[in-house]
Amino acid sequence: MKEAIEQVLDQIRPMLIMDGGNIELVDVKDGDVYVHLVGACGMCPASTMTMKLGVEKALKEALPEVKRVIQV
Repeated sequence: MKEAIEQVLDQIRPMLIMDGGNIELVDVKDGDVYVHLVGACGMCPASTMTMKLGVEKALKEALPEVKRVIQV
């Protein structure tokens, strides 16, 4: 499952990199995906929106077994 998650994250990364950030997959447990926003994305006030409307939505659409995405 980690490989499939990385493939989805690879589709999102260019947008994050354009804004001076990136995302790292930390772990996957029981359908919960733990990620870490780095660079400008880690400190951005809109990071919550990025997580919910961008990352979590993309992962859930591509991988129905994903229950939630948690920023660590």
